[in-house]
Amino acid sequence: MSAHENITDNGLLRFMTCGSVDDGKSTLIGRLLYDTKTILVDTLSAIEKTSKKRGMEAVDLSLLTDGLQAEREQGITIDVAYRYFSTGTRKYIIADAPGHEQYTRNMVTAASTANLAIILIDARKSVLTQTRRHSYLAHLVGIPHIVVAVNKMDLIDHDQARFDAIVAEYKAFVEKMGLFSDGRALRFIPMSALKGDNIVDKSDVMDWYQGPTLLELLETVPGSHAERPEAFRFPVQFVCRPQDSANPELHDYRGFQGRIESGSVKVGDLLTALPGGRESRVKAVQIGGVDIAEGITEQSVTILLEDEIDISRGDMLVKAGEVPEQKKEIEAMLCWLSETPLSPARTYLIRHTTRTTKAKLTGVAFKVDVNSQEHVDATQLAMNDIARVGFKLAQPVFADAYTANRATGAFIVIDESNNNTVGAGMIL
Repeated sequence: MSAHENITDNGLLRFMTCGSVDDGKSTLIGRLLYDTKTILVDTLSAIEKTSKKRGMEAVDLSLLTDGLQAEREQGITIDVAYRYFSTGTRKYIIADAPGHEQYTRNMVTAASTANLAIILIDARKSVLTQTRRHSYLAHLVGIPHIVVAVNKMDLIDHDQARFDAIVAEYKAFVEKMGLFSDGRALRFIPMSALKGDNIVDKSDVMDWYQGPTLLELLETVPGSHAERPEAFRFPVQFVCRPQDSANPELHDYRGFQGRIESGSVKVGDLLTALPGGRESRVKAVQIGGVDIAEGITEQSVTILLEDEIDISRGDMLVKAGEVPEQKKEIEAMLCWLSETPLSPARTYLIRHTTRTTKAKLTGVAFKVDVNSQEHVDATQLAMNDIARVGFKLAQPVFADAYTANRATGAFIVIDESNNNTVGAGMIL
């Protein structure tokens, strides 16, 4: 048997870290990269030099993630920094999101694709306003797995009673706010990112904690789309009609190209084309012109149908009997990304999967105070505001609720005048 045959592949895991300033997010990611031996030797020697220059005894692992010069100089994280690493069994993409309230939009953007969030709490400070805000945002964007990492345990002498008190305080907060009550997994780990306790290796000094290390958890958490069966959703991006007059076989070739946002498709499946509603069976599924047995989630494929159906960009292929709701009005939670406020007087473009339609705001039900999670009356939204809003659409969209499908339940708002993305929404 060859060495390659028994390697398991748990797929890709996208996760994010969030927490207050100086909770040790960057050090935690640095420690993960360092202890999984992902860092190149030259990178390591560079950060060793910088650490020495600052008069530090140990290597400052946070320098591995604060990629922007401005961040390194101020000692804070400004933009979302993405880092990639892999172990023998899995590939990872880490998003390190900034903690400040004025970067709410950066965090929402980072969280929208994450399947797990690590919320850091400083063991000396317990649950802060920022912890609450990040927990609310993680809940809002539907991250299915939450790990509450109680960091800096070395600074409180690895006190188990203190850890238990923080866990109880956090559980009471999420219960009161109704967060993660939809069966999402919530786990707590005592750790020290600086010393490496319970990150990759089990801690000797906290033998009272019997649970998994952070890496053990990351290795075993299901990847996105893996936990429950999802309906097949295929927004059409492009209709492929090859114009090769020398090859008569291609004259009748008509392939619908796009990315499978959820579910799977194989030859013989009966599909419905939306908005027309006509049905046809799958003749072939291809990647790069080569037939494959089955197309799965997140693959970009070409689908060929047995019948001639008029389908164009912005249409959607779904399995017969799994048709999403057609909506001309949507209620959604909206995060406003633009410095120009949201105006009820203006017409916006809404892009939902591959379909773009004009839209008018019908009202703002309430704005969420991200620090206290209280609902506040509002008529317009400024940058970083999150609110429940309604839109009336010129053309219908085929949407699922965001809680059921993060791909077909999400949309972006575009400013017609300059084509800028000004808002990100989650359909209720």
